[in-house]
Amino acid sequence: MKSLRCRLKAKQTYSVEFKEQALSKVLQRGSRTVGAVADALNANVMTLRKWMRGATAANRSSISADARRPEDWSLEERLMTLQDSHGLVGEALNGWCRERGLFAHHLVQWRADFCATNGTGSRRENAQMVRDLKQANAQLQRELKRKAKALAEAAALLVLQKKYHALFEGAAE
Repeated sequence: MKSLRCRLKAKQTYSVEFKEQALSKVLQRGSRTVGAVADALNANVMTLRKWMRGATAANRSSISADARRPEDWSLEERLMTLQDSHGLVGEALNGWCRERGLFAHHLVQWRADFCATNGTGSRRENAQMVRDLKQANAQLQRELKRKAKALAEAAALLVLQKKYHALFEGAAE
């Protein structure tokens, strides 16, 4: 009987604050699994998953953008966050990031993404790409005009053919 009691755990209760923090960590887990987050929190995986299911769509929509994973933020939200955090350094920046569920490396990455040239390279490469696109566009326009003329010619021949048949069928009778 004693061994049975040892195996049975008492049901653990969690505070509302702990549940909210756990859900926030799950949403911001990145590439980690829910099990890894549960281990880090010393909580049962199934309990954590139950909490996740319990967060209904209505609750999720009422959660601010700050409670979502940083990877899920829109470009506008990221830009506003970069503007709000501009000028903060050191502990002030870290505290500001903690309040919003971010890390400083998110801000660094977002800044680099906004400053990048669309990932295509230098201005020279962009100019060459624009020239190539313009040439392709001109070629497609020429081909479209050629096909439009061919279609008009085919329509004219069809009309003439109908007139020819109508003229000679009427004369033969």
